[in-house]
Amino acid sequence: MLGDAAIRGKVPAIFHTHPGSHAFFSDQDDANELELARTAHLKGARGLVSIVLGGDGSVCGRIWHGPDTYTIAHTVQIVGGRYQRHQSHLAENIVHHHLDRQRRLFGQVFNDNLSSLRVCIIGCGGTGSPVALLLARLGVGHIFLVDKDVIDETNLNRVHGARRDDIGRPKVDVLKREIELMGVGSRVEVAQDWINAPRIRDALKASDFVFGCTDDNTGRILINRLAHFYGIPVIDVGLRMIAAAHQHGRDLNGRVTTLIPGRPCLICGGIVNATRAQEEELERNQPDEFQRRKAEAYVVGAGDPAPAVVTFTTEMASVAVNEMIAAITGFHGADGMITTRIRRWHARDDRFLNVRARESCPVCQSDDSRGAGDVSPFLDMAG
Repeated sequence: MLGDAAIRGKVPAIFHTHPGSHAFFSDQDDANELELARTAHLKGARGLVSIVLGGDGSVCGRIWHGPDTYTIAHTVQIVGGRYQRHQSHLAENIVHHHLDRQRRLFGQVFNDNLSSLRVCIIGCGGTGSPVALLLARLGVGHIFLVDKDVIDETNLNRVHGARRDDIGRPKVDVLKREIELMGVGSRVEVAQDWINAPRIRDALKASDFVFGCTDDNTGRILINRLAHFYGIPVIDVGLRMIAAAHQHGRDLNGRVTTLIPGRPCLICGGIVNATRAQEEELERNQPDEFQRRKAEAYVVGAGDPAPAVVTFTTEMASVAVNEMIAAITGFHGADGMITTRIRRWHARDDRFLNVRARESCPVCQSDDSRGAGDVSPFLDMAG
């Protein structure tokens, strides 16, 4: 196994149990793993991960960096439709009285887990802004906001917290201000940049959950790969609203899709348009060339702004955040998060899609992608 890991550039991991006690590293574990870590080093492996499973359900882990040095894992996470978080210790053992009502429903452990989470929100518009404020109200400890845009007048109908005198101010700064004014203890970091900017990568990789709240195909392609390369749950939100000439012909749809290893990705679900993503990149980086190709009908280009109504965008933001709560608590079943939910307001129903993965999908059906972690280029995305 060590030789195979060295050849493939992987990090080997070992698991063992303490069926009669909690999870911890015994003196015998220290001695045995020291020898194994030395062997792994001599075989050319990049390191060694060790996980102990306790009989009481506890989990602990450590990472051997070399033949005689290791780091205890502060947190071990089990990622799936259900999300489990095992911490070596809680950073703060504080009962927040403003969260008492949700503690009465889900227990103190729920509040403790939320306070330790790092959640990244990509896009701070009609869906991203209510997601951010809801997460802060829930008690999420660390929120990272990413959006390149500034507030304009058309945002005042749906960007929560935006005021008329905020026009021209970055959306991320407006949300940071509103969250801090709540005084609920959430720490907020911001980046006024595109999601594929190199300086965003560490924040993405350090996230426990990522919310995709952008209509940008390039951004969706990136978070789609992030979920599978790093095992980070991604909750993607989208709306499609089509105005019709007559009153009863409108088509009003909201969608929430959850991405985890083992489930179909956004490509298999037909949600990402790769051609449009290339056009978005061209428009962003070479605007003159984009306009030339648009004039020659080589690119579709951006059409009229998509319709948006604050009640619909806010409702889907709540649906998305509830999926994260379902992952942590399992309140709507043992499978946790729903793969894809479509809300059709015009038809007064919800649909739950059972999307099948394509056998040849290079993202969700590839051993080279699943759990690949740090590769060069980032997420194996060239260009």
